Amino acid sequence: MVTVAMLHYRKHPHDIKKAYTCASIAKMEGINFYFFSPSAVRFEEKVIHGYQYENGTWILKEMPFPDVIYNATGMKTSFQKKVYRQLKKTIPFTSHPIGNKMKVFRKIKTIPEYAHYLIPSEIIKDSSDVLSALKRFKKIVIKPLSSNQGKGLIFIERNGDQIELLEGSQPKTVNITEFRKKIEMVIEEKAYLVQPYISSRTKDGFPFDFRIHVQKNGSGDWGITLIYPRIGSDDGVISNVSSGGYIGKLESFLEKEYGVESFDILRMLEQFPLRFLQKFDALYNNQLDELGIDIGIDENKKLWIFEVNWRPGYIYRELEAAMNTIPYAAYLANQKK
Repeated sequence: MVTVAMLHYRKHPHDIKKAYTCASIAKMEGINFYFFSPSAVRFEEKVIHGYQYENGTWILKEMPFPDVIYNATGMKTSFQKKVYRQLKKTIPFTSHPIGNKMKVFRKIKTIPEYAHYLIPSEIIKDSSDVLSALKRFKKIVIKPLSSNQGKGLIFIERNGDQIELLEGSQPKTVNITEFRKKIEMVIEEKAYLVQPYISSRTKDGFPFDFRIHVQKNGSGDWGITLIYPRIGSDDGVISNVSSGGYIGKLESFLEKEYGVESFDILRMLEQFPLRFLQKFDALYNNQLDELGIDIGIDENKKLWIFEVNWRPGYIYRELEAAMNTIPYAAYLANQKK
């Protein structure tokens, strides 16, 4: 029997919903499953004090090293990271990072048939780079190379000698000197990139995008777990749920926004990621297992890749995700054998 273990920085699985969901799927699939944290690993004895779900409760047991580790989340402390690295040397992990936004951008740019879906982007070296972009594009956005949930974004638009900034929900108008100081201060703290702002808005003026959650299944093939639209507020510029947006139902959203063209848009959203992933996955040394692809559509119905995210969130779809995660882990174990 294949053994899959879920590695998490938390010591106990009580409050981790996907641990229970994975345990349930593993039981249905005939896969041995347990949960553990770095402090539970005993390298000399090659055992782990892990939790198994039995008769409605988590039971602590001494377990052998698993065939595959589902590395569900990043580690927090230096000790946890050390154990994580040591385990990775001898046991296959299901998930592997794809790099920051610029690394992903450059990789996609090498795929000729998908490069034109990219939003032109460049790393900011100083404030002159941002001013140069502002001359070329009517409206721009700067964002941290490594961030998620729309954190750290600043939207910029020039209005004569003044520059309008929108950071979070706080609009601000500054002159060129103030603007340069602001940019220099921002990029001193972390690396940023600049790109033109792509307007992906509903008929009513709400910003939106589509999150396409993709995973590999028990055969090692890519499939779509879920596609859903994310809609922002009417006074906002991003659609991220953590920034006040909400999730809509795909079919009804498409019908409202695109009418008779909704079927064609749906097919495009379904076909695009599966073709794209065959090329994108091949650019990495380690096999990728799960991604969140954020897609926008402008007023000309042109599709844009907003972001490709490693370890996308699990809003309302823990069960669907686990139904791929656990069989894929078993697939990796069998590949190793």
